[in-house]
Amino acid sequence: MRHVTAGIASAAAALAVFGALAWPGAARAQLPGAQLPAYQDSSRPAEARAADLVGRMTLEEKAYQVLNDAPAIPRLNIREYNWWNEGLHGVAAAGYATVFPQAIGLAATFDEPFVRQVAAHIGVEFRAKYLDARHRFGGSDWFEGLTVWSPNINIFRDPRWGRGQETYGEDPYLTARLGVAFVQGLQGDDPDYYLTIATPKHFAVHSGPEASRHRDDILPSPRDLADTYLPAFRAAVMEGGARSMMCAYNAVDGAPACASEPLLNHYLREAWNFDGFVVSDCGAVLDIYAPDRHAYVPTPEQAVAVAFTAGMDLICGGAEDGQAVVRAVRDGLLDEAVIDRALVRLFTARMQLGQFDEPSRVFPSITAADFDTAEGRDLAQTAAERGIVLLRNDGLLPLGDNPGRIAVIGPNADSIAALVGNYNGDPSQPVTILDGVRRRWPEVEVTYAEGVGLIDRSLEPVPGGVLCMDAACREPGVRMERFSDRNLEGAPVSTGRQDSVEQAWDGILRSDAVRYTAFLTAPEDGDYVFRYAADGGYRVFVDDAPVVDAWNVDWRPSIVAGTVRLRQGQTYRLRVEAFQRAARGHERLLWSPPSDPAGARAEAAAREADLVIFVGGLTAQLEGEELPLSTPGFSGGDRTSLDLPPPQQALLERLHATGTPVILVLVNGSALSINWADRNLPAILEAWYPGGQGGDAAARILAGDVNPSGRLPVTFYRSADDLPAFTDYSMAGRTYRYFDGPVLYPFGHGLSYTRFAYSDVQTSPGGIDADVAVEVSVVVANTGDRAGDEIVQLYVSRPDVEGAPLRALAGARRVSLAPGEQRRVAFTLDRRSLSTVDDLGVRRIVPGPIDLWLGGGQPGSDAPGLAGRLTVTTAATLPE
Repeated sequence: MRHVTAGIASAAAALAVFGALAWPGAARAQLPGAQLPAYQDSSRPAEARAADLVGRMTLEEKAYQVLNDAPAIPRLNIREYNWWNEGLHGVAAAGYATVFPQAIGLAATFDEPFVRQVAAHIGVEFRAKYLDARHRFGGSDWFEGLTVWSPNINIFRDPRWGRGQETYGEDPYLTARLGVAFVQGLQGDDPDYYLTIATPKHFAVHSGPEASRHRDDILPSPRDLADTYLPAFRAAVMEGGARSMMCAYNAVDGAPACASEPLLNHYLREAWNFDGFVVSDCGAVLDIYAPDRHAYVPTPEQAVAVAFTAGMDLICGGAEDGQAVVRAVRDGLLDEAVIDRALVRLFTARMQLGQFDEPSRVFPSITAADFDTAEGRDLAQTAAERGIVLLRNDGLLPLGDNPGRIAVIGPNADSIAALVGNYNGDPSQPVTILDGVRRRWPEVEVTYAEGVGLIDRSLEPVPGGVLCMDAACREPGVRMERFSDRNLEGAPVSTGRQDSVEQAWDGILRSDAVRYTAFLTAPEDGDYVFRYAADGGYRVFVDDAPVVDAWNVDWRPSIVAGTVRLRQGQTYRLRVEAFQRAARGHERLLWSPPSDPAGARAEAAAREADLVIFVGGLTAQLEGEELPLSTPGFSGGDRTSLDLPPPQQALLERLHATGTPVILVLVNGSALSINWADRNLPAILEAWYPGGQGGDAAARILAGDVNPSGRLPVTFYRSADDLPAFTDYSMAGRTYRYFDGPVLYPFGHGLSYTRFAYSDVQTSPGGIDADVAVEVSVVVANTGDRAGDEIVQLYVSRPDVEGAPLRALAGARRVSLAPGEQRRVAFTLDRRSLSTVDDLGVRRIVPGPIDLWLGGGQPGSDAPGLAGRLTVTTAATLPE
């Protein structure tokens, strides 16, 4: 502040100037007569202001402004700013916020205008959080800014990918339409400022496996690149106007994505005219040079040089990357003008967000209280209702007002984790599915029994009665030792006795570790399952033999359990070691004795009920980003099997054997091969990760208050064995566009409580010129006795064009119809919808017939619909 404090004569004047530094646009009023720097003049174009500001920086200052955690530069009135924020389905990791259904659940709405409305609400909540958490003088921290690293528009090409839940599914068209809607909603339509800046990711050709993503080199065919992997990114830029883009971890055709000139320059800048900024995925610059990763270049300096030169503008990384930038410039590896180019892009974005202007001018109607509102919760519930898919129904649903006694069973029935998925905020008033059932039928007897865990038997706290301080059990209890060293080395700093293996804390983040020791007497013979419910790492030993080791975890707690055989009446040495990673929590040792009392209680509850609602599936503890997890069916965040986890399947079959009707409600982010359930159960509902109000939404659909209308944005295969290798990025044999075998439930599938009929397909008459958009329409009628929403889907196919998809979605429209009502629904097929991609990656319109299908699902399925045909008479080559 030396440049402004010299000559200040009083404390009052000093405070006035310091206030001016918070918002540079205020300087005109605070310092009358002073020459206003160009970058503080809000009447100038944002890019010109940014260029003026960058021109005033030193090299060292520049180097740290290209990091996601950009520090303040007081002499230039620049406040600190962390660019990293997540918003796939609501403001994430910033406390209470509206939690919408995970992205895959939003995709299941097939509703582009509605997704734009959801994103616009999320954008307002980001603004509100920014106001609420902003520093005194205008800076902001991690997860409290306005640059949103969403949406994820990678193609969910393989259901084994753990992050597929973050996407809009397997189809390029649907992904593009919803990606455009989400970008436009987040960024807003204000003529002066962006509400937020959206960041489509991960550019490009990225969809697992998680375990090898930092070193994988993907070699897509030119056709797959142009026809499957790039269209959504193109649309997000050219139609959505996205102001940012995130480059991926993986390499494409030999070059790491964040150092790929073809991706970042040829496609993004030249072909698509993108003029925003590119941010690396977090740690992706490290991947460029690390010897155990891409090792594309040998040093950090060379890595930042190739990345910035290729077109990356912002590093998600640490201070060491800033130091590498300085060295790269000084060593002649990187032209300082390239860094200037990146900084102009970055500060243009900050100007367009209003960060250098008077706060009163920037979205004055939004306040710091405009998040986690009743309006937001209502919108989240509507989103869940529109995205839940009725997979199967033999007439049991809807349940109406008097379903009889209900037993709610399953690991996801009363789970908040099952509501929120990953990259989530915290719902302040979450409604689990158990809560929703109880709220919908308050007069009905509702019994709850978890019955089973996600991947093991249902676990309960180990009772103090089986634990003793000594082998002879002269004194009940457990010895606890606390160590200052996380590796439990050296003497304990404290010791004590407890009744059980557990600890609770609130507001203290410890860097130490604890060890519990006791003698455990087994109450019965057989296999016992143990897990320490922890907010950090843990290990469990019986007679010094490891039963479960979940020590090497990150901020996400593990749910891995272990099994050991014990004999009734025999005493064993028990040792549990753990450390915490959260500032508050409650940890305890859990077990399931061989007799499986929780499963027995669930079975008894089913026998005494008139109806069972089994809520099973997965959570983000099993499928997600690079999880430290390896257990049967799951590896590193990905899945090795598409089946329902065996313990859940076993209990489901036991419940079915009681004779009580069982409704299966799936809560998950990816396809499940529920073949047995499809053959044996009367009704199946796919709820995805339905968001904070998901329980009310599911209950209202089960009751019939809401007519289900969601459609599958992914194919439900019968088995992972039907698919190519997970590591194979060829689209041959993948997704509904190229898979020609039988499936469990097809892409676009979804049932209703009413019936729809199609008639009178109309298309543009005669031959179609390649330069003319085509209108296609059909009449849709509700022929049932309930109001309902139909998702009218338009598919095109070119069986005469080699390499073309078997079928491809080219339009989707939600239409609400009362009983007996009908409506004509029209689509416009533009040039790209009429085109195909050849084996060289060139997109063309080829003369010849185009087969059409308009219906409630894809052609060849059980959904109602009608066929049509167009004939294209001329050829055209389309731009990339």
